[in-house]
Amino acid sequence: MNEPKHEHGHEHEHASIVSRRAALRLLAGGLAGGAGASLWPSLAAATGAGVTPSRARIERIGLQLYTVRSLLAKDLEGTIAAVARAGITELEFAGYYDKDAAWWRALLGRHGLTAPATHEALPATDEGWGAIFDRANAMGHRLVVVPSVTAEYRGSRANWQRLAERLNTGGARAKAAGLSLAYHNHDYEFTPIDGTTGYEVMTTQTDPNAVKLELDIYWAVKAGQDPLAIIGRWPGRVVACHMKDAGPPPERRMTDVGAGTIDFRSILAKGRNSGLSHWFIEHDNPTDPIASITASAAALKAL
Repeated sequence: MNEPKHEHGHEHEHASIVSRRAALRLLAGGLAGGAGASLWPSLAAATGAGVTPSRARIERIGLQLYTVRSLLAKDLEGTIAAVARAGITELEFAGYYDKDAAWWRALLGRHGLTAPATHEALPATDEGWGAIFDRANAMGHRLVVVPSVTAEYRGSRANWQRLAERLNTGGARAKAAGLSLAYHNHDYEFTPIDGTTGYEVMTTQTDPNAVKLELDIYWAVKAGQDPLAIIGRWPGRVVACHMKDAGPPPERRMTDVGAGTIDFRSILAKGRNSGLSHWFIEHDNPTDPIASITASAAALKAL
């Protein structure tokens, strides 16, 4: 299996995401609370009475493998074993390290892991969707996520409209292949353009039945957005999310789940009542990847 081109966290623009992001604009007043305060409303306010006790627990803990990319590059088998020991039960891929689907399925099977999702770069042309979906089906993925886009699809309403057209085509072809397609946000989608945002253009001009959303909670918060509002704005479309925490303003430093200010309990409760099926721990640049995911997994289990 060939390694797909993977653009994640727009690293081609940000050599050091955490340090460079610290220089971005301060978030607006509503997000400028103290370090110990949660960003969003309480569970009751967020969800009403809609969450039953059985739905309140987190049964599965996912991981976006981009978090452990430095370890995977050195030791695939040992890293996957360590990930399983950290309490992870399902994976979202971000490249395959020149191993084929049979090899990966065997390895995951030995550790009781599933792989429901993967990140794949937007293909150069729509002819490229076929290979992406063939690879996903061979791996047993059910969700294919476009993780980021280059400048040609950003910066103007027309560019975001072109992206919407590409995603509509991909979404239709994914459905035909028995898969789902989703788009993963960073913060640049929420930059104002012509009285709107790229995210609003992209979401309103894509087929909600064919193009789903993977909400990166940290990057939405970094951009001054309320994840609960996004879930409410697009009921049934947010099918997956990335779980990483944000420190206090003004920096909003990326940190492990439970070490920051985001109210994941409320977000997961509302999301799970509106189609959210997968939550993947992620940290773009962890100092110690295994320690990071172990801490995040423990925090999620404690919700």
